[in-house]
Amino acid sequence: MSGDVSDKKRLISITKGNLGNNHIYLSGHHDFFPGQCYGKSDKKKGIGKELILIVEGLNGPVKTDIGINGSNGKPRNFFRNRKWVRMFFKKHEIREGDVVAIERVDKFTYRIYPFESKNVREGAVVPDHWTEINTKKLTVIDLFAGCGGLSHGFIQAGYEIVLAIDNDPTALKTFEFNHSSIRTLLLDLSAKNILNKIKKRLTSSKVEVIIGGPPCQGFSLTGPRNFHDRRNRLYLSFLGIVFYLKPDAFLIENVPGIATLYNGKIKEKIISLGDKHDYNVKADCLLACDYGVPQMRRRHFFVGIRKSFGSFEFPKTTHSSKNYITCSDAISDLPNRENEIGKEEDIYNCPPITEYQRIMRNGNGILYNHVATNHTQKVVDVIKLVREGKNYKDLPAGVGEHRKFHEAWTRYHSQKPSRTIDTGHRNHFHYKYNRVPTIRENARLQSFPDNFIFIGSKTQQNRHVGNAVPPILAYHLAKKLMEYLT
Repeated sequence: MSGDVSDKKRLISITKGNLGNNHIYLSGHHDFFPGQCYGKSDKKKGIGKELILIVEGLNGPVKTDIGINGSNGKPRNFFRNRKWVRMFFKKHEIREGDVVAIERVDKFTYRIYPFESKNVREGAVVPDHWTEINTKKLTVIDLFAGCGGLSHGFIQAGYEIVLAIDNDPTALKTFEFNHSSIRTLLLDLSAKNILNKIKKRLTSSKVEVIIGGPPCQGFSLTGPRNFHDRRNRLYLSFLGIVFYLKPDAFLIENVPGIATLYNGKIKEKIISLGDKHDYNVKADCLLACDYGVPQMRRRHFFVGIRKSFGSFEFPKTTHSSKNYITCSDAISDLPNRENEIGKEEDIYNCPPITEYQRIMRNGNGILYNHVATNHTQKVVDVIKLVREGKNYKDLPAGVGEHRKFHEAWTRYHSQKPSRTIDTGHRNHFHYKYNRVPTIRENARLQSFPDNFIFIGSKTQQNRHVGNAVPPILAYHLAKKLMEYLT
């Protein structure tokens, strides 16, 4: 089946060639797309006006034009950006002969979804139409974006991230890999003259929300605390950008210590500056496992909204100690890595066991970033001494004494959420196996879905995971904030 259904939708039958080459044939449908979207054969010579593809099952919209065949001057029969197609096919288990719908939302925005496939036949998706949608999304800038945990949660809640900024190029590479349609900016937000650089990078005339987590080391419980530490004043850089761009709302994430540090002066400063610039600012410390994240991670949040929108109230918790998502709930389906360390791109060896695991897999067929650390036998022997849920206090005198602090030599408990995922990889152990968790296991405990891929060395990947805001926690905050802004 391939052809017109209406002036708003086309149906395309998937061929063996589509599956082998990861593209969707547009032959016979070029009249369905505006002429401005066709670019040169070589994108370096000029691309057409980008189409926005809202692809069912993907984390964010895809932006692409359609190229022209350099030899005959005719439109090519596929979108120029095709990186997303393989993931789309895998998620929906598309097979030869299945049908995909391309539905026009507005002149340059289209939805792509399965019309007839295994998942559709089993009732997993609505096959033949979408409900009317509001294509205008609240626009967001993510400052100190890192790899994108906060952004990911806001995207899932229905926002559009228009710019992500960070000074760590490796973190931005991970961000860009997972959110290819979002503009990024490598920038030190403590530097001078940053406002013009940010404004030049923006494509949206109005930014409605600014979010971010200024680096928290200066507020943390580990290490010295210095009021004049540059890291303790990055929140002022954040607020300076807020007051310059004048969004309707802002959200700051940090460690709990920010609330009491220097007798609460920093917390008071954020609230009073917000009040001075017409924002009602509310602050609270949230526990991630109270919102469905399998981790005992406490973080302090400030949410400011324009006084005309009212006064923000934090979302109600969704979980309690009676039904917390546990470590076992989160990662028990992943290969144990007892006899091999694995590889960056691998396969699952069993189906998901829990609902949380099913959500994390999200139809993904490839297992990424699940590579174990190759410990020495000496280290393995020390790990063996730590019982489930215990820490360095389990070790005999003279063993592991070079690291004796609360989180050191801690083994997770299978029936509880994990401890706070940090930026290192040596302090915590798997609840069952004698090794530190893999990147994927820690990402699961942070609530990153399995199709979120981390780039860089293992040290960089650990830092990106540990510094992130859990996407599921970010999602609940974003949904609550949307109630005030729409």
